[in-house]
Amino acid sequence: MLEKLIFVINCGSSSLKFSVINPIKKKKILYGLAENFNDKSSIIWNFNNKKNEITFNNKITHKFVLNYIIKEIFKKYSLYDNIVGIGHRIVHGGNKFTNSTLITDIVLKEIKRASVFAPLHNPIQIVGIKKIKTILPHLKNKQVAVFDTSFHQTMPIESYLYGLPIKFYKKYKIRRYGAHGTSHKYVTKVAAKFLNIELNNFNCISCHLGNGSSITAINNGKSIDTSMGLTPLEGLVMGTRCGNIDPAIIFYMYDKLNFNINKIYNILTQKSGMLGLTNITSDFRYIEENYYKNKNIKIATNVFIHSLIKYIASYSVLMNNKINAIIFTGGIGENSVLIREKTIKKLKILKFFIDKNLNYKTKQGKMGIISTHLSIPILVIPTNEELMIAQDTFKIINNLKY
Repeated sequence: MLEKLIFVINCGSSSLKFSVINPIKKKKILYGLAENFNDKSSIIWNFNNKKNEITFNNKITHKFVLNYIIKEIFKKYSLYDNIVGIGHRIVHGGNKFTNSTLITDIVLKEIKRASVFAPLHNPIQIVGIKKIKTILPHLKNKQVAVFDTSFHQTMPIESYLYGLPIKFYKKYKIRRYGAHGTSHKYVTKVAAKFLNIELNNFNCISCHLGNGSSITAINNGKSIDTSMGLTPLEGLVMGTRCGNIDPAIIFYMYDKLNFNINKIYNILTQKSGMLGLTNITSDFRYIEENYYKNKNIKIATNVFIHSLIKYIASYSVLMNNKINAIIFTGGIGENSVLIREKTIKKLKILKFFIDKNLNYKTKQGKMGIISTHLSIPILVIPTNEELMIAQDTFKIINNLKY
């Protein structure tokens, strides 16, 4: 009997992450990354713990990469006949989708409509969906969209409305949507199970910290507030994104500095955050190594931590009288001993206390508690968005209970 596998696709603006997962055994069979589409591009993949790489001197496209994965990589490992469904990570689903869903023509139109809120991601993810129809035609109706925004559709109106004239929400759907929902959902489920608390009674603050970072307040297993907004630009100071700023700064750049809108957008999304503040890098591995050596890096890191603790502290008052845990996940959350220690030290008033030894040991894919016995549990949980996407896809294509 053939092993039933799900092909998970995550199309980025100039990259494509992919994996093949057994959703029942929770086993990753194959995973890889294609990147640098506009430069010296490459596809790197891992099969049975063996790394493989191919480079291309010419520009490549998402269509080319998907074709190569299926025609060359799947063929090499005899995976083609085992694929029973395709799971697509979709950044923005607007306000239409509260769960993952089978992709139909109507769903595709809604994803396209939401592209205005995720112009770097949704359009290219649509390209991926359409390409699969041509190279895996027998699976064209077995494609599932898993939205970064759907987990946050449980937010109450006071959380997602902005202080703008109400017509901007009613007519144009301008509101907070959030992101990283698949990651927040996954680590919340893992944490509740780990602490032996029923999910519908579980309250936590989930911190997904990476190049893009967001924090979510979760009551009874559901998102009630989150730091990212209409787009993933709002919220925390991030790798290259500014996070929260006074909107008047944009008018100042436009009116007084004579920057055009495209330049301003590029500054806020690509030149700001840790990269802009350090004036060197957004790589937290380098930042952590040089925190005590470089003044700009120390200042930038402290700004990052300051934005982090403000969200954690403010979200603590949204809990239903009790916080069961705080969770760190994402590349920084899972690995930065420095960020976790300095953040938790500033949260003693909330009864969070870190165990330095446990904190130091918990990195590089390890999961565990990093708090003392006096503290509300502080967990490090490696995220697994791909598994979440694979499991949702498998359930939906088999009409299983969601």
